Amino acid sequence: MSTSSRAQRAEQTGTAPGTRRPDVVRIPRPSGGPGRGGPFAGMNVPAEKALNFGPSARRLLGELRPERAWLALVLGLAVVSVAFSVTGPRLLGEGTNLIFAGVVSKNLPAGVSKEQVIAGLRASGQNAQADMIGAMTLTPGAGIDFAALANVLLWALALYVLASAFGWIQAYLLNGVVQRTVYRLRERIEAKIHRLPLRYFDSIQRGELLSRVTNDVDNISQSLQQSISQAVTSLLTVAGVLVMMFLLSPVLALIALVTVPLTLVTTALIAKRSQKLFVAQWKHTGELNGQIEETYTGHALVKVFGRQREVEERFRQKNAELFEASFGAQFISGLIMPALTFIGNLVYVGVAVVGALQVASGAMQLGDVQAFIQYSRQFTQPLAQLGSMANLLQSGVASAERVFELLDEEEQSAESTGAAASGGRGRLVFENVSFSYSPDKPLITDLSLVAEPGQTVAIVGPTGAGKTTLVNLMMRFYELDAGRITLDGVDVTSVPRRELRSRMGMVLQDTWLFGGTIRDNIAYGRPSASEAEIVEAAQATYVDRFVRALPEGYDTLLEDEGSNVSAGEKQLLTIARAFLSRPSVLILDEATSSVDTRTELLVQKAMSALRSDRTSFVIAHRLSTIRDADLILVMESGQIVEQGTHASLLSAGGAYARLYEAQFAAPAAEV
Repeated sequence: MSTSSRAQRAEQTGTAPGTRRPDVVRIPRPSGGPGRGGPFAGMNVPAEKALNFGPSARRLLGELRPERAWLALVLGLAVVSVAFSVTGPRLLGEGTNLIFAGVVSKNLPAGVSKEQVIAGLRASGQNAQADMIGAMTLTPGAGIDFAALANVLLWALALYVLASAFGWIQAYLLNGVVQRTVYRLRERIEAKIHRLPLRYFDSIQRGELLSRVTNDVDNISQSLQQSISQAVTSLLTVAGVLVMMFLLSPVLALIALVTVPLTLVTTALIAKRSQKLFVAQWKHTGELNGQIEETYTGHALVKVFGRQREVEERFRQKNAELFEASFGAQFISGLIMPALTFIGNLVYVGVAVVGALQVASGAMQLGDVQAFIQYSRQFTQPLAQLGSMANLLQSGVASAERVFELLDEEEQSAESTGAAASGGRGRLVFENVSFSYSPDKPLITDLSLVAEPGQTVAIVGPTGAGKTTLVNLMMRFYELDAGRITLDGVDVTSVPRRELRSRMGMVLQDTWLFGGTIRDNIAYGRPSASEAEIVEAAQATYVDRFVRALPEGYDTLLEDEGSNVSAGEKQLLTIARAFLSRPSVLILDEATSSVDTRTELLVQKAMSALRSDRTSFVIAHRLSTIRDADLILVMESGQIVEQGTHASLLSAGGAYARLYEAQFAAPAAEV
């Protein structure tokens, strides 16, 4: 990624850095980000299609397949936990029966049997009371059996404690399952990014890509963590409670079952409306991240041209779109819980009324009705939780689809298992090479050239001639349409990219430094290098001069992208890095563009030492830097129109002579 800059893409296409190349515009996709634009590019994006929820949800669950054994254990623990939990209300109902029977028996005459009391009540016409007492287990005059009541309450307490303990263990194991799954997903994304071709990164905003890797993956983690736990517990609770309700009263159980179709219909109607909004929410999140990253990367440019208001307006507009999508998604999906709670309250009233009538008729005991009312609450609550979980699940699946889209992107061609010829000196041959970014716009056609070991080949030409494209083809950042390139007689397509690129050193016009010490940044070219070799590379490239002047020397920490050193010093550091790597082929793409004239002369001397006994390609616009090149290639429209030495090309009076004249001989003229 670091080896292909915006300047390179500008060179390839003849467009200004920061603009999209028309011939690599990607077809818009449901969650894809817009192409990379300048700080002030428009952000109008066509409306996206609705999320393909079913397949994406199944694929997301499929990511849990390696955790099957742990998921089975989690399910087993959840079954035990729910079983203990749903048994509790039944025991508490028995406790209520003991208390109620004790209170009733206290008011009955002692010394008579239950049957005698019932017969006396019927004789006096009190049939309802007789039926109610007939359903009870009591001894007239005995009062409350506190020993039996204590035994029941202790059992209930034990069940609830065990249910909580098993539930905690289940949640702990499930957390491990989810985090390992997300860990593997992040690893796949990281590996995928390194396998994607450069044209993918040309077509997507950096912030949009970062949003998929960070925000969307975090959202998947949260969604899996909460939705799986709730779904498993809620479904098992519904099943367990339903069994207990039918055991207590089939009539009341049928009343409670009315909530199921009402819950499903209500949830489906609301979720359908919120589904599109969740997709839009995460799309706008990625676009806003891309806009912020792009704007603040070019913050100095924004200040220079006084475009703060335009940038702020674009931010407000995109922020408002994100607000509207997020608010709408959360508000509409948030209606599920109140709606299902209302349905549950209606069922609660129905169960209470019918249950009271059954107690009065002696068909049920008071404790059983009390237990059933608890069960009705336990039955409707998980249904409501399942319904309210829809917003969480939709949000997670929307993020998953964006991540899967990244994982499904077409990768660069498969790696070869071969190896480069050992001991080669860097003889590079182009044989009838053809390449284009778009089939209908040829760029390089039937190009052939030979670069011998130790030879310095300079490539010059107008912007968009294909100079940097030529270098990208050597490095296999792009694949050829026709022809072949060989390095020391071996076709580069038969060499693993890592092995091929390890033999090439590259210094770009756009420098790249990471947060770390100066020593670490130089050693990036060859991590196994000794301290002496690092210092030698720094001295050879005149880095040592300014490093010695720093308080901490080579241990100086570079700030964000090396902002605490000058542009020229950053350029020298990248040259030292290439020097240390000891490549067979050296590629310099405007490598001295950021240094002053005096330093440029010093760097050119260092380059002479660096180029010795290895093939060097130098892309240059300043023709003064390539006068000593062994071979100068002049490119126009993807073709080599001239080649030779500086002197021979000047005497020929062709394209090179015109370029040279334009730089050094042409007088200033009004345009």
